[in-house]
Amino acid sequence: MKFIQRYNQHNPKLYHHQLPSALDNPKLVHLNTKLLSQLGLDTSLIDWQAVIGGQLDDLMAAASKQGDSLDPLAMVYAGHQFGQWAGQLGDGRGLLIAEVLDRAGNIHELHLKGSGKTPYSRHGDGRAMIASTVREYLCSHALSHLGIATSTAIGFVVSDTLIHRGQPERAAALLRVSDCHVRLGHIEWVACYAPEIFPAFIDKLIADYYPQLHRSQTNKATDIVAFVRQIALRTARLIASWQLVGFSHGVMNTDNLNITGSTLDFGPFGFMERFDPTWINNASDHTARYCYQNQPTIGHYNLATSLRHLYQLGLTGAHLRQILLDYENEFIKQYHQGLFAKFGFEAFDSSQQDNLEQLCYDFLYLLQNHALDYTNSFRALIAVVDERQHLSQYAHEYALLDILYQELGHQGKQDWENWLKRYKSAIALYPSPTTTLIDKLSATNPVYVLRNHLAQSAIDGVLNDDFSALNRIFTLLSNPYQYQDISSPNDVHSSPKSQVATVSCLS
Repeated sequence: MKFIQRYNQHNPKLYHHQLPSALDNPKLVHLNTKLLSQLGLDTSLIDWQAVIGGQLDDLMAAASKQGDSLDPLAMVYAGHQFGQWAGQLGDGRGLLIAEVLDRAGNIHELHLKGSGKTPYSRHGDGRAMIASTVREYLCSHALSHLGIATSTAIGFVVSDTLIHRGQPERAAALLRVSDCHVRLGHIEWVACYAPEIFPAFIDKLIADYYPQLHRSQTNKATDIVAFVRQIALRTARLIASWQLVGFSHGVMNTDNLNITGSTLDFGPFGFMERFDPTWINNASDHTARYCYQNQPTIGHYNLATSLRHLYQLGLTGAHLRQILLDYENEFIKQYHQGLFAKFGFEAFDSSQQDNLEQLCYDFLYLLQNHALDYTNSFRALIAVVDERQHLSQYAHEYALLDILYQELGHQGKQDWENWLKRYKSAIALYPSPTTTLIDKLSATNPVYVLRNHLAQSAIDGVLNDDFSALNRIFTLLSNPYQYQDISSPNDVHSSPKSQVATVSCLS
């Protein structure tokens, strides 16, 4: 392990140093040993159950051997929540406990969530519920293996410490790993509450997170423009990747998006079941602000709202307008490339692009009009392409195709057959071996996503000290693009549209 210190070199106004408040009798529920190995973190000398439970002695000893020290801190930031200025916010139940270099020389930030009260807790107790902890642990793991930029987690514990969320329950804690915990809301806080340190703050952000853009002391305005553009482009790519797998974040406030374009903060998220672009997964989102189809627009809003503060450092209105246009173009490019890939179209004559776009969107309209499952319908295309050549090999996909057909009414079946003719004609224009096309479809259309009922089954098990469901679901999500023998029909079951529940922000 190699520890470094970056964030605590910022002005002390930006954080509060404190140790976590240890949980009573923490019990390790799950440890992501593969992630620990990738990060080069010691699995033999470090008692991770104790660390996640709030006792950092082993990590401190490891840092001390390097002549360094750990200085856990809670960050202060601000934000716009549901489009309204919320003022000062901050880490109310989490601490940045360390920054480490992995085997490849990449920096990762370790953030302990559920570590107790901080000066930014407001009326909260600084603890975390088991339900929200299980959901974040599984969802960050799911997104990571779907190939989406995201925070992940080393593991989590449950404890005998009691918290009150309507009724007493045991507290949990999770050790999160991210390339960056600096949010758009950090920029808002410094610009509004500590403008005298704003230039130095932004300069250090560029040096720490975008060192390739940190040119010289004489070219600051150019650095700023490049910095803002990279934040916008990475955000566009992130949201395009969410849309392609049917993921809805649920609470895209400016304090919940970071500056490197990786998924952060898992609250009332959800994966699309039956396709509905207006789907709301957050029980608190009464105006559908953060519904699935609005995510690209909200990304644009968040960037425009937060990054305008950089006008004082050389960014101009013309710069920002162009960068936001670049954001739109990058999102459209990434989304369309990904959408084409989900149908097996990766290389084609550009003159056919409009026709292929219409074909792809007509498929989505078909799913919407007939309330078909988003993930399963795309996966069923494998059976369409296979045309009964490998019935046993693709038994799962043929079963999905049968379910799809059974759910279509008379008009739906006619719509489906008409679309299939066009799809097969399009495939014929770009001939490739069937196995190659199926490989493309298999690599872009997952079998498994974290449906709410799967997350709930894991939560129910952990609440009863039975970790078998969580372990099995974790394994499924570790290889989401391949059917696994441990799978059950319920893992890919699509809830009736009327029974897809919204999720509370309660954590």
